[in-house]
Amino acid sequence: MPAQKVEIGHTDTIHDVVMDYYGKRVATASSDGTIKITGVSNNGSSQHLATLTGHQGPVWQAAWAHPKFGTILASCSYDGRVILWKEGNPNNWTQAHIFSDHKSSVNSIAWAPHELGLSLACGSSDGNISVFTARTDGGWDTTRIDQAHPVGVSSVTWAPSMSPGAVVGSGILDPVQKLASGGFDNTVKVWKLDNGNWKTDCLPSLQMHKDWVRDVAWAPNLGLPKSTMASASQDGTVVIWNVAKEGDKWEGKVLNDFKMPVWRVSWSLTGNLLAVAAGDNDVTMWKETVDGDWQQVPIDQ
Repeated sequence: MPAQKVEIGHTDTIHDVVMDYYGKRVATASSDGTIKITGVSNNGSSQHLATLTGHQGPVWQAAWAHPKFGTILASCSYDGRVILWKEGNPNNWTQAHIFSDHKSSVNSIAWAPHELGLSLACGSSDGNISVFTARTDGGWDTTRIDQAHPVGVSSVTWAPSMSPGAVVGSGILDPVQKLASGGFDNTVKVWKLDNGNWKTDCLPSLQMHKDWVRDVAWAPNLGLPKSTMASASQDGTVVIWNVAKEGDKWEGKVLNDFKMPVWRVSWSLTGNLLAVAAGDNDVTMWKETVDGDWQQVPIDQ
């Protein structure tokens, strides 16, 4: 698909843009308090499909659930709430559920890998992370990581459900349930679900940033031996974190110093390309070389 400019129609800053599973619709979250759904096509045309209203403050992020669960979109806001939106008839959206567990801004949401079921992680300025998991009876179970980052959680991301090394190993492995989080305390932390409780999976926490972590993204591993994450910070740097195998220590390497705040990092589906959004209008793509260094990849305009 060639680059195309899409007029969304928000009246304030857009904080998040997420494409659905099929690449046909885009959801945008804005400071105007709304989420807008826009249809996009390969010929460059776009069509406004729906405006979702219900938040009482800026909407920071939106996230599409896997289509095996139906057409579900989650959103999080400065108002401290997480809303699940469900599409019934085409472009007819209703509020399916509202989570009001957090006492201040919910800054980040992420759906778990679909193999783990319908499960949503949420990170808040109240310092806590909550994980909501759908039950077969239509209700929701909640697990929490209290005071994950006491001064505030800025970002949450799920590990791939496949264990590192599963492809090269042998036998059937239980799916992994792990999270990583970034915080206003300049750190990245890793968490593992153990007998129904979330526990720290890395000690000490990962510390290479000198200012708050704006985003953290766990790379798809396709069953390869190592796990990889990227973290982006207000300090202008992106750090690539690697761990060779379960129980080893995470090692960090600065990808680049962008000399301006880095807002978001996003991996390709195969985990070999990293997109970085920084500053006012700077988007770059990066790829790892055979010797483990990272180099910028040209983006065709």
